[in-house]
Amino acid sequence: MSVVNDTKFISAVFLLTGIPGQEDVHLWISILFCLMYVILIVGNSVILFIIKTDPSLHEPMYIFLSMLAVTDLGLSISTMPTILGVYLFKYREISLDACFAQLFFIHSFQFTESSILLLMAFDRFVAIRDPLRYASTLTLLRTAMMGLVFVLRGVAVVFPFPFLLKRFQYCRDNVLSHSYCLHQDVMKMACLDITVNNIYGLSVTLLTVGLDSLFILLSYVMILKTVLSIASHTECLRALNTCVSHLCAVLLFYTPEIGLTVIHRFGKNSPPLLQILLGYISLLVPPL
Repeated sequence: MSVVNDTKFISAVFLLTGIPGQEDVHLWISILFCLMYVILIVGNSVILFIIKTDPSLHEPMYIFLSMLAVTDLGLSISTMPTILGVYLFKYREISLDACFAQLFFIHSFQFTESSILLLMAFDRFVAIRDPLRYASTLTLLRTAMMGLVFVLRGVAVVFPFPFLLKRFQYCRDNVLSHSYCLHQDVMKMACLDITVNNIYGLSVTLLTVGLDSLFILLSYVMILKTVLSIASHTECLRALNTCVSHLCAVLLFYTPEIGLTVIHRFGKNSPPLLQILLGYISLLVPPL
């Protein structure tokens, strides 16, 4: 019994990690993070303000863009306190409940962002494939309903995460790999069998991020097929130009996200710095 009690006492908190070996420059890194947070918060807020105040932008493409901006703001605000706490104030401790709450919001916003990128791909597909029926296919009500469904999906699939983690005792090294909490990182600290968490986490990732990325790819295959059938070279380029910014957002979101998932689950011998950099890229670069 004493071992169990000691285990609970030792693991009452997790320790967050900055960039190992770079503690001397953490203050300068914190200034960089502060600048990034200011830019992304102001930038996304300006996007929301412009879309809200300009009636000509009250159409599906910009509604999806505003959803993306809200999601990016939520993702940034979820990670900001602990990241700046580690780098600016050298405060590394986080309680188990606070950690579980943070990972719930981070993963919810990540899965929601994946869904919104899929909706934006669908929007471009309809606009290019069948422009005459675009307005009747994607009405504002239908757009809002699709957004709501995917937000609820993101929350629903992540909802079990904190409860699956709360049932564990954490008797291993309680130092996390990042300056914020992730499900795949926290579950490795448990001293019990984590097979259920591993299977559920991987299944959720494949059924959300995996399927979304697959459907986005299929959408762009159909878009490309449609564009190549356009006789006019100018119209072809104009149609593709409407997809460029979305394609950049897709690549910036999915590349580090998939890479980080693979490293956490299968790359046991991967360099810690690679995990840390991919984590920051996946959380900060897409909103920025």
